[in-house]
Amino acid sequence: MKATEAKLLEFIKKSPQFVIPIYQWAYSWTDRECRQFWDDIIRTGENDEIKAHFVGSIVYIEKGIYQVTSQSPLLVIDGQQRLTTLSLLLAALANRLDDLPQGKQEIIEGFSPRKLRNYYLSNPEEDGERHYKLILSKTDKESLIAVIDNKEIPKDASIRIIKNYKLFNEWLDNYAGDLKAICKGIAKLIIVDIALSRDQDNPQLIFESMNSTGKELTQADLIRNYILMGLEIKKQTQLYDNYWRPMERDFGQEAYTADFDSFMRHYLTVKTGNIPRLHEVYEAFKNFTQVMASKGVDISEIVEDIRRFSKYYCAMALNHENDKELREVFNDVRELKVEVVYPLLLELYDDYEQGLLHKDDFIKIVRFIEAYVFRRAICSIPTNSLNKTFATFMKSVDKNNYLESVMAQFMLLPSYRRFPNDGEFIKEFRTRDLYNIPRRSYWLRKLENYNRKERVEIDQYTIEHIMPQNPNLSEEWKRELGTDWERIQESWLHTS
Repeated sequence: MKATEAKLLEFIKKSPQFVIPIYQWAYSWTDRECRQFWDDIIRTGENDEIKAHFVGSIVYIEKGIYQVTSQSPLLVIDGQQRLTTLSLLLAALANRLDDLPQGKQEIIEGFSPRKLRNYYLSNPEEDGERHYKLILSKTDKESLIAVIDNKEIPKDASIRIIKNYKLFNEWLDNYAGDLKAICKGIAKLIIVDIALSRDQDNPQLIFESMNSTGKELTQADLIRNYILMGLEIKKQTQLYDNYWRPMERDFGQEAYTADFDSFMRHYLTVKTGNIPRLHEVYEAFKNFTQVMASKGVDISEIVEDIRRFSKYYCAMALNHENDKELREVFNDVRELKVEVVYPLLLELYDDYEQGLLHKDDFIKIVRFIEAYVFRRAICSIPTNSLNKTFATFMKSVDKNNYLESVMAQFMLLPSYRRFPNDGEFIKEFRTRDLYNIPRRSYWLRKLENYNRKERVEIDQYTIEHIMPQNPNLSEEWKRELGTDWERIQESWLHTS
């Protein structure tokens, strides 16, 4: 490892090209982080007493010895947010300087539109991808190239790239000061330049430990990098294009970060029978892959399996199901907002896809799960046992008598894990405060649509109380309720 301090612009200028490997998720900073970056540049540029502003590190892998005639791109494993965000600001600034009269566009040395583009955004003597100083991954790549080339934004554009580029344009438009201050602020940016050698350093360990000033890594980020970073480029590309990239598209740019982490937790619960802690999913995944490797299972088989289960999760949790009947039952379960049910649902869906479970039986089981969750909520049974119940449920199921075995398993659950019977449920449903429970829209919709052929949407419905909500009851109501009318009104106000 070699580490030196450098001015960020000089570092970019001397480097041939930065490539974000496919195992990285290359994004720019969040709105808040971009705003802080902008404010730091303004503050630094407007104050001549401030000589430099440190913005973190750029960590990259050197592929070989540089030659004058052939320089290899730098594979960035930390600092992609800094490079991407600065590139967006420089592109917006170059466009703004274009609007100045000829001869006045280079407001300080090195900050003309042409120099900004040719030193820091592109390699003017190169063609194809080598023309660009920074190459991102997939969707991000096409969006950044469109920004730099002033071309039409692609239809499946990177949300964060385009949004932040627009932010910088807006801030430049609204900035009342001198553009010189912005240029001076950018020129004062300092980074630590850390070069790794693949032969001598372990990029994965360094990647895990370094997060600097960038966005905190998700468990999914770490898992993807762990899978792909150590593979040969050809196999990286194959696994990414065939399995990981389709998953990213299925989850979507906005949902990928949170929902993919949740999915991986549920997936590992299915595969190991243990429920990883929220912030220990990555460690659990590493342990899982090591166990599988000891059994002769290749990493590509694991990735293929993850891809298969991700389809099930997206169908159920993200409303991607194409089958109308399945989509309806999944929507009902999703409305209950009980995440811990997904390990069981994933295993059921897999058996359905493998032909072990008939569709009608699959629907009946999911409806039974739905009833189990809702009845327990109405009966105020604590939910802290649900995660273990669903994680280990299938261990006792006889798949040769699938439906009957699942039903029996539910009915045999003991004590605090029990399935409330009809009598218990009806009693609680009549007396429970149903107006203020979290699942109010769920049970109202179920009642309204019971035995209806056409589904009725209740989003615009209002709720009318039978018992008046006004504490100042009329004399007629007081007589109707009796001498204890205050207690009766309070007890039955929000019940069914």
